[in-house]
Parts: sequence; structure tokens; C-alpha cells
Amino acid sequence: MIKVSFAMSGEFIKGFTLEGHSGAGFEGSDIICAAVSSAAYMTVNTITDVLNLNPEIQVDDGFMAIKLSSAQFKKAQDILCGFRLHLTALSEQYQENITVKISEV
Repeated sequence: MIKVSFAMSGEFIKGFTLEGHSGAGFEGSDIICAAVSSAAYMTVNTITDVLNLNPEIQVDDGFMAIKLSSAQFKKAQDILCGFRLHLTALSEQYQENITVKISEV
């Protein structure tokens, strides 16, 4: 199961954590993991390379976390909201493989 947690400050997303594997297929052929990974990397790459922000990022096998500072997170809201919408839609379609949690920080 992929567990996604969005860290919120009021109406703003300050970061997210992804962990786990969907278990929907073998490594390298799991389309759910591929969809989530691709969207996560696009989100982080847009924040760092297009918006030129410098958040805290951690990446490991089956794990990704990004945390933006108070000075940065408002600038990244459009991409973060789009990412949350995408993962929420995936979690509704693949309820046994993805969960999305919203946490106030």
C-alpha cells in the first residue's frame, strides 16, 4: 500500500510524504507505483528546477518526502495542489493500493 500524507498549514500544503509500494504488480511493471512516482518526481522537479526553490527532500526506495519552509510553500501551491488532486483521484480509483491523508502541522 502506498501511503501519502500531505502536511497542511491552514489552506496551504507545506509538503508531503510518500511511502510504500502499491503491490499491484511486479517491480518495474506496477503501473500504480509508476503513476505515483512519475507525478511525485514531476512535482519535486518543478518545485526545485522551475520555481527554483530549495526544500528539504528525502528519497529512498519506496519513500519520498518534501518539506518547504514558510518562505517557500506559498510559491509552490499550484503544483502541490495539482499533485494532491492527482493522488486523491488515484486513491479513489485504487482504494486497495493508495491512501491519502491530510494532516495539519
